[in-house]
Amino acid sequence: MNQDKVTKWVLGVDVGGTFTDLVASTEDGQLVSTKTPSTPDQSDGVINGVQKIADLLDISIEDFLANCPLIVHGTTVATNTLLEYSGAKVGLLTTEGFRDEIEFRRAYKESVFSVRLKAPHQIVPRRFRIGIRERLDKDGNIIKELDEQAVRQAVQRLVEEGIEAIAVCFLFSFVNPMHEKRVKEIIEEEAPHLFVSLSSEVLPQIREFERVSTTIVNAYTGPSLQSYLNHLESKLQEQGFRGELFVMQSNGGVQNVEQTGKLAAGSLLSGPAGGVSAGAFIGEKSGNDNIITVDMGGTSYDVSVIEQLQPTITTESWISRYRVALPMMDIHTIGSGGGSIAWIDSGGALRVGPQSAGSFPGPACYGRGGTEPTVTDVNVLLGYINPDNFLGGEMKLDRNLAEQAIMKHIADPLGISPIEAALAISRIVNSDMSNAVQYVSSQRGYDPRDFALMAVGGAGAIHAGRQAEDLGINTVIVPSLAPVFSAFGDVAANLKVTELKTRFEDLPSLNLEQVNQDFEQMEKIAREKLGGESIVDHFETRRYMDMRYKGEVHEVTVPVRSRTKRITSLNLDATVKDFHEMHERLYAHQDPEQTIEILNLRLDLIGVRKKLVITDESFGEEDPSLAKIAERTVYFENNPMTIPIYDGSLLAPGNLIAGPSVIEEWGTTIVVYPGQEALIDANRNCIIEVQQMRGNQQ
Repeated sequence: MNQDKVTKWVLGVDVGGTFTDLVASTEDGQLVSTKTPSTPDQSDGVINGVQKIADLLDISIEDFLANCPLIVHGTTVATNTLLEYSGAKVGLLTTEGFRDEIEFRRAYKESVFSVRLKAPHQIVPRRFRIGIRERLDKDGNIIKELDEQAVRQAVQRLVEEGIEAIAVCFLFSFVNPMHEKRVKEIIEEEAPHLFVSLSSEVLPQIREFERVSTTIVNAYTGPSLQSYLNHLESKLQEQGFRGELFVMQSNGGVQNVEQTGKLAAGSLLSGPAGGVSAGAFIGEKSGNDNIITVDMGGTSYDVSVIEQLQPTITTESWISRYRVALPMMDIHTIGSGGGSIAWIDSGGALRVGPQSAGSFPGPACYGRGGTEPTVTDVNVLLGYINPDNFLGGEMKLDRNLAEQAIMKHIADPLGISPIEAALAISRIVNSDMSNAVQYVSSQRGYDPRDFALMAVGGAGAIHAGRQAEDLGINTVIVPSLAPVFSAFGDVAANLKVTELKTRFEDLPSLNLEQVNQDFEQMEKIAREKLGGESIVDHFETRRYMDMRYKGEVHEVTVPVRSRTKRITSLNLDATVKDFHEMHERLYAHQDPEQTIEILNLRLDLIGVRKKLVITDESFGEEDPSLAKIAERTVYFENNPMTIPIYDGSLLAPGNLIAGPSVIEEWGTTIVVYPGQEALIDANRNCIIEVQQMRGNQQ
């Protein structure tokens, strides 16, 4: 592909557990995408992928990067650091008498009745948690002055212990951060090489456990993420990159490297957040405002809800048994990917995942030494995946190795045939994934039947048709860029900074003038953090209030409906009405006579980039026969069926494909199950209409 070297490209890069995905776009809508295996040092996989993009454009990597003003990166470095407990050696300085707050956890226990549940891995062992004499009251007034000498002694002791990062979390610092800021100054004097994480900067809001947990997670993951981003930026610059490197954040926006390094906890869902952002973009293009995105890659299965084109945000995330209370996309992840391993437990029951074969050695059919059966092996054996056309033919798979692995580990021990074993594995993984969809929909007050299912990732479109039948969903959308969807989301995403401030008071006593002043100050701080002015078209400000009925434990984050910079009493009345309705949807209860409490104010400042252009194509004939390339034996049940196989690259807008059939795309396979039909839309997305033959779970 020949390109004029002055063409400017924006590059999105998403590193997953199995593959690194890349999408490059231009202002006039040109798109180029590719995948490459992820590497232990993620930056190597990124550079390999950039080289592949340059090769596709028939230019050198130096020329491509020289004409690439922006790279947006989704990374799993922070996530892997926390999941693998491989982070920095962290010390905690906290108010004297409160060093065990991280252990009390507000009495939260994942399995309430299990006496065998182990305590969480201590990312800050007790001997590295030091109480400091200081105290503020609830209004931020100083009761006891900061003992600066004790701080210096504590820092010196932690340095002697080999501490690499220090988290600081004092009582009521979210009201007055003066003591925490002074501690930071002392640390910079005594040990300027240490990474410092202040709760007043990471999570300046009420609730002690949430603040200390999020702050130490930030300190634990920050050094590794900072090191990686600096390393990646240097490698890119060595290849000629002179643009800006931004990182996808868990809240669905992107941020520069400097701010990302300071707030590492904000990128814990960096990878899947890109896919959800892309889901909102494609949902708008396809005319579907309500979407459930399901992203099935090699290692995991990520599910999220988009309502009225707005991704669902939560502040109640638990990652690796630690609370991270920053605003994040509400993404539920289970260990069901193409590399998920099928196994038989001690009771003789068939299980799938969460263990994964990853990229190396990978599924048995990869022929790289893997011997355990995976979901990919199942899909090859059942005929869904063409072993000669995996990744568009870049990889050849071995069906015999897949069958041998399923026979040895599953079929023979259970006394069934390999096909029966493969079908059983497929049913289990489909059930697990349908349950994950129920978790983010039904259990959040949504009816999945009101949504379209958007299947992305390399394996998502193989299973989505069955899940839609199980869930009562009528429409499945498989985007044309499904195999690299998170990277596409990186390209399309806006910049975003979230600020918050605790304002804990009853609604009747709320000072609206003070609230407006708070929001104005929060927006000013957000502007200073956002940066990226050169790539922003305009700014949008969105305001929220965390509200609850007096005496309740959980609050609801309610958007404030206001078209001006000031919130009026009418705006507040509308917000209260919305709160009652949201509370009823979430908890099946509302009480308009009950007093409402305000806990926090939240503000999102969004730097809106110029909208990505995707050109609509005219519809042609319905007949897809020009794209039919073969017929293949496929197993939907025990009896085989011979069905048509279509080359997705030859399908055109307007083509109607009846099921059962298989559409082979580069990087993914779309299975159209019996009773379903697929339409190729004006943007070459595949829209599958589902006949509800199996009933639905609602």
